[in-house]
Amino acid sequence: MKTINFYKLFRAHLFLLSAVAIVLTFESCAELDEDPAVSRLAPGSYSNQAELELGVTGIYSQLRNASQWSTFFVSGWSGDDITTHKASNKADFREFDQRSVSPENARVVNNWRDIYAMVRAANSVLENAKDLELPDQDAQNRLLGEVYFLRGTMFFHLTRVHGRIPLPLTAEPELDISRSSQVEVYTQIESDLLQAENLLPEIYPGVLEGAPRPNSGTARAMLARLYLDWGGFPAKDASKYAMAASSAKQVMDNSAAHGFALVEDLEDLWKLENRFNSEGVWTIAYCVDCGLHNRKFGKLGNPSDLFGWQETFAEIRFFEDFPEGPRKEATYRTEHDWENFTDQTNPVFKKIVGPEGDIPLSEFNTNRNDLFMRYAEVLLIYAEASGRSGNVTSEAWEALNMIRRRAEGLPFGTPDPGVDVTSGDIAELAFTERKWEFAGEWIRWNDLVRMERVEQALSNRDPQVSMNDAGELLNVSNAIIGSLGTDNYFAPIPQNEIRLNPNLGD
Repeated sequence: MKTINFYKLFRAHLFLLSAVAIVLTFESCAELDEDPAVSRLAPGSYSNQAELELGVTGIYSQLRNASQWSTFFVSGWSGDDITTHKASNKADFREFDQRSVSPENARVVNNWRDIYAMVRAANSVLENAKDLELPDQDAQNRLLGEVYFLRGTMFFHLTRVHGRIPLPLTAEPELDISRSSQVEVYTQIESDLLQAENLLPEIYPGVLEGAPRPNSGTARAMLARLYLDWGGFPAKDASKYAMAASSAKQVMDNSAAHGFALVEDLEDLWKLENRFNSEGVWTIAYCVDCGLHNRKFGKLGNPSDLFGWQETFAEIRFFEDFPEGPRKEATYRTEHDWENFTDQTNPVFKKIVGPEGDIPLSEFNTNRNDLFMRYAEVLLIYAEASGRSGNVTSEAWEALNMIRRRAEGLPFGTPDPGVDVTSGDIAELAFTERKWEFAGEWIRWNDLVRMERVEQALSNRDPQVSMNDAGELLNVSNAIIGSLGTDNYFAPIPQNEIRLNPNLGD
């Protein structure tokens, strides 16, 4: 394998050898405020567990530095659920919102840089640990399992943005790496996640709820997500649907051992006090008091009327179509008179700004964790993939119905004939359920891509019933100006990377 460009890789490699890294262990609440000055990425071959631990926690530091910004989820603005401000300094998000993404898009450039920095760090740790034999073999296995998990998950995260990407697998820079085929990318992600699953324990010792350090169930859940994507566009390997269902079912069958479970009340997921919870299959954790801020929530989701920075709004048409009930109330701040906001008339996501009184209006440095993957998604993958693979079971219907019941404010484990479904196209029912369940969580776009439904979803976003006090029907904030065809599903490779290495343009 060959690398992206010599200068950037060499510079980053030197950084990894010497830079101070904020350790993000999350093995207890107390360790969140560890002194950054004592946490360094260990240079050269490792000789003890402490050096390996520093190498691993250095990757987490890079992850937190990247994921604290909305840039990390930039492609999410392409979905029909999320929009951004129609002017101001949100041009990079608007390009995704309007499906006209430039190869010079600064968010794309930064995201590419940050993710490959993590990949390079992971490669360096794996190489430095190659000959390491620790007395505590369990500790060595779980630390290396984390590295494989993080590398595979970052490849997965980036391929959802760009499609075909390069796959650097060594710390040694190479000058002329090319993009791999989509199947090669998926195969490498699968390999990393399988290795992670093999090395990680059932549950990581000493961590809080929500798997802030991944366990074997986290890796298997991510495989279920991978196989679901693999079955759809662009690879379209329908055999992967059975693997997605099997992987999700394996996580479900062992959910107690992994510490995974749905929370009773959906709104509890967005409260600061519940930022570590059982529904997190993998959680990226933050801590303001430790200098580890999350800067995607709070103020960034509010309009100027509420002293907000107007970055992440809800689409009007999606809000109009959203079924009424407790789940809608948990998703949006419905008490706002958003139709008459003075600057931009769009609904406000409760998932972004928090429930009333939870995050101060003036705050954008928050303790909110990122639920990168929720147990609800495992259940819905099982239901959808079971349908698409032609192997529908009563357990698949129950997985779907658990989400439907909670959406209505009912106990999710108690059958309810008024809510439950047991017939019809379970794959499509589960796909639609994902639409509502994960609104505002930056993943709707990925569903539209894999099922080739971008045009269907984005060609008619005009509000139908929402009016201001003057009786005027509201307009869509950022109208589509780019293609909705499959040739425009993935963001371009950053232009500067292609200038430095023309092979990336192939």
